[in-house]
Formats: sequence, structure tokens, C-alpha cells
Amino acid sequence: MKALFIGGTGIISTAIVRRLINELHWEVWLLNRGNRLDAVPAEAHSIIADIHDEADVAQKLEGMTFDVVSDFIAFTVDAVERDYRLFKGKTKQYMFISSASAYHKPAASYIITEGTTLANPHWQYSRDKIACEEFLMRKYREEGFPVTIIRPSHTYDERHVPLGVHGNKGFWQVIRRMLDGKPVIIQGDGSSLWTLTFNTDFAVGYTGLMGNRHAIGEAFQITGDETLTWDQIYQTIADALHVELKAYHVASEYLAAVGKPYGYDFEGGLVGDKSVCVVFDNSKLKRAVPDMCTKVRFDQGVRIALDYVFAHPELQVPDPEFDQWCDRVIAALEKAKAEI
Repeated sequence: MKALFIGGTGIISTAIVRRLINELHWEVWLLNRGNRLDAVPAEAHSIIADIHDEADVAQKLEGMTFDVVSDFIAFTVDAVERDYRLFKGKTKQYMFISSASAYHKPAASYIITEGTTLANPHWQYSRDKIACEEFLMRKYREEGFPVTIIRPSHTYDERHVPLGVHGNKGFWQVIRRMLDGKPVIIQGDGSSLWTLTFNTDFAVGYTGLMGNRHAIGEAFQITGDETLTWDQIYQTIADALHVELKAYHVASEYLAAVGKPYGYDFEGGLVGDKSVCVVFDNSKLKRAVPDMCTKVRFDQGVRIALDYVFAHPELQVPDPEFDQWCDRVIAALEKAKAEI
């Protein structure tokens, strides 16, 4: 079996590529700009190109066909329209990475299935993903374009510690605050439910849909089975660090308002996603991929990530602006409490 990945070196796709090559013995091709060649297995074939240069990509792919094409970096309708032109008649399956944030926030029920309404008034990113899905499914219905829609939720790997509230430079500054004994901001009251999925678990579900006839023309959400509150998530991280968690709860709407002037999009990331209770019903995926299950619990995954991050100083990216912003938010709320 032969697969082409557009991108192929991100959090999700890296685990999929490794599984395909090392365990399932697929012939794997990656099309990207070659900026992360260290993440590419030696057995993978590389096509160095910018997918946005459609003419160049078409020339480099001339005469090639694939059993599966996966695009991990298509975020807008013009991107999937381009993929449709490039791969129509050249693949048996086109897999589009959408997002579980496309589900309506808040949904009518916290139990999320593939039939949950798609609508997110809080996040343009999610609305763009919905528009991509609509274009591709229309091409499937009208022309038989062999699309499969994938909706991941919060997936992480050894290079990332998943959090609710962090700055634009990533997670490290929150870890640093925990280590320094400082309070860390958790959105809401910390009791909303969330699902975290380690990328190797995600890869089992994804590869099980590749070349799967039952996946054509269908949408699947791929998440783990473990559901935690945000307080439990942060407490698990603190336990792994062997420090006391000093949680400071702040309303998501407040964070969205005071974060916007500093370039923090908590309207989309929190109000439109992480602050809403969701529990994913993965029964549809498990019917198609019986092997799918959670093998890496969060307490295990976060230790894998922290061990890796502490061994790789280049991932410990300071964010003093976010650190100061957290201090100001907490001080302002404490002042307000004292004045009432």
C-alpha cells in the first residue's frame, strides 16, 4: 500500500508515519518543504515542495498515484479545492484532518458523536474546517471523490504538555510557574470534562481507517477513551513534577476579554473549545477499527512528555510576557475581591 502525506512531521502525523513504516510496512511519501527532515524516518520518501505552489507540486507528482493521500495542513476551503484538483483520479482515498472543535459549542448534549451539529460561533479556525468538510462531502456526493473526514480533539506527543491556558510560545512557561511554586490559571472552575489523546494511540485509529472501504464518504472522530476534568489534568502534571498545584480559576469569558489585547485567542481556544464539557462516543470508529483503544493514559503520557522535554532544553521556551500577564490577571482579581 502506498500513501502520500502532505506535511507528515507534526504531532499527529509523525506517529502515523512511524506506525505505517515500522509496523504496517506501507510505502510512505511525504510532501513538505523539508524543514523537519530529522523527524522523517529514513525509509520514507520525501518530495520537497511547497503545497501552495500547485503548478510545481503537480509537476513533481506527475504520473504518480496513491492508495491514500492525507493532508494535515489544509485549513481553508482554497486548500482543499487545490487538493481536489491535484488528486482527483489519483488516489483511492483522500483523508482530510478536520477538528473536533467544529462541533457546536456548547452542543445540545455533552456526549459527542459524528452526528453532533457542526457550528462554532467563537472560532474562525473551526468555521473554516466546517467549510472544508462541506466542500469535500459535496464532491463525494456529486462525483464520488473518495473522502474520509477525521476530527481529532486534543492530541499530544512527547514534545508537548497539553494545557488549557498558555501563551503564544507554548506550554513551558506554565511548567516553569509550577516548578517555581507560582499559581497557574485554569479556565472556569476546573470541573469541565476534557479528553487527551497520545499520538501513538491516535495513530492506531487513523491507520485503521486508511484503505478501509467503510471509511469512504464518512466522518470519524478519533480520541482516547479517558475523560478528565481540567483540575485533574493540571493535578496530574503537578504530580509528575512532584510539586504542589496552586490552581487559580478564572472565567473563560474573562480570560478571552483580557487576553485579546495581548494577542491571546482565548475566545476561540477556550470559549469555543476547551472550556466546554465534551465526552466523545467513539463507537463508530471502533466498529471500523476494532483495535482502537487507549494504551497511554494521561498520567503515563505526561511523564513521557516531561521526561523528553527536560532532556531537550530547546523545548524549554521561556515566555516572560505570558508569565507577567498571568501575574497581572491574578493580581487584578485579588484586588477586586478585596474591594467588594
